[in-house]
Amino acid sequence: MKKLVLVAGLICLGTIGFGQKYMTRTGIIHFFSATTVENIEALNNQASSVINMENGEMAFTILMKAFSFEKALMQEHFNEKYVESEKFPKATFKGMIQNFASLKLSTKPTDVTIKGQLTIHGVTKDIEVKGTLTEPSAGKITGLSTFSIKLVDYNIEVPSAVKNNISETIEIKVKMNYEKMD
Repeated sequence: MKKLVLVAGLICLGTIGFGQKYMTRTGIIHFFSATTVENIEALNNQASSVINMENGEMAFTILMKAFSFEKALMQEHFNEKYVESEKFPKATFKGMIQNFASLKLSTKPTDVTIKGQLTIHGVTKDIEVKGTLTEPSAGKITGLSTFSIKLVDYNIEVPSAVKNNISETIEIKVKMNYEKMD
């Protein structure tokens, strides 16, 4: 598994040109689905991401099987019935920080807008998300974002028998603690 994450990280690196890069292989992706029947949430703390601080390019790779759920059956259904992790093993994002030339990081959160392409379940969509970047200390950057996606946009079908158990819109929270690459 560690080798797969390392390979995914290297792929991310290959998609971003040379520059002042920051990377993480332990990014956190949390998703939440709220319904009147039950709440579903999962955590993935193995997201790989690279950010190029010379031009604002960003790339993410998330292994779908690395999401952990409170209930094993939810995790099994997630991987087998919904995101089909064997067929679509990862989600990816590649994009740019908007207005990057005027970006000034500090120890206080700086608002950013990121545009790019998110691929989930074999479907790629253009997205725009808001977030913050902070430089808590030299050689470190923290990125945070909360946004929502619609399952239908990524051809993720929910069987009618459990339609009321899963929200059509999923909230996604991202936390990346980047370290400067040498």
